[in-house]
Amino acid sequence: MNLAEYLKSKKKVVDNALKDIIEEYAPLVSRLVESMRYSLMAGGKRLRPILCMAGATAVGANDNDVLPVACALELIHTYSLIHDDLPVMDNDDLRRGKPTNHKVFGDAIAVLAGDALLTEAFHLITSDWARHKVSDSALLDALSLISRAAGYRGMVGGQAADILSEGKNLDLSAVKFIHTHKTGALIMASVTSGAILGNGSKDQIRAIAEYGQNAGLAFQIADDILNIEGDSKTMGKNVGSDEERGKMTYPEVAGLEKSKEIQSKLVDKAVNALRDFDKSADPLRLIVHYIIERHK
Repeated sequence: MNLAEYLKSKKKVVDNALKDIIEEYAPLVSRLVESMRYSLMAGGKRLRPILCMAGATAVGANDNDVLPVACALELIHTYSLIHDDLPVMDNDDLRRGKPTNHKVFGDAIAVLAGDALLTEAFHLITSDWARHKVSDSALLDALSLISRAAGYRGMVGGQAADILSEGKNLDLSAVKFIHTHKTGALIMASVTSGAILGNGSKDQIRAIAEYGQNAGLAFQIADDILNIEGDSKTMGKNVGSDEERGKMTYPEVAGLEKSKEIQSKLVDKAVNALRDFDKSADPLRLIVHYIIERHK
């Protein structure tokens, strides 16, 4: 299969669905809605929703059935980017080649836009649109997994650990903890929720979760490497910022070449986790290679 065409077509599906999710509400909150849409529709790879859809496909389900949850995952991801860019966090000026949300709308509206996207995600997961597609029991299992991955046991906890460790000397196990929580948890939850919603067997769900754990860590290591070797124009954000802030990354602790070796082994583990799947899992097999070969 042609991965570029696959990613393009699935991104288009997700983008079209996202356009209609954030509704106009009241004139007094129009600026908030504008801020939410600004970041949500700023582009991006839509990797998390695509992984959710690919996880469903791998277990023989129709990926359109998991589209509401896939979109919710993008809302959660977008909220995290808005908050990460704030002056009290990473203090970034650019995201996806555009001024960050707080640079356009101010800190207060940016915070509220992130809050609104996060809560809207869970409204979407429990909406009639989502419940019409899949069973309530599967939806509840996916909801539990996603909320855990997004909270202090996952992404938020990883971000806190990342901030608190700046300028400190950490060993590789501590950096792995940060990466698997800050980035890896939501990636794992994305692909695994697709398998859950697609009524995969326990063995299938377990295997796809293993895939997601390895792919998620490989993704963040790739980000670490791109922050050193990447091109700011291509990436749409500044490079070299990790070193400036004293962030603990894989290249910082293990070295650049060793980091590349580690991510290559993670890709092999991710692919091996899918050994009992047929060609339906080919998108997942190709996506994990794309994760470390991408340029942004």
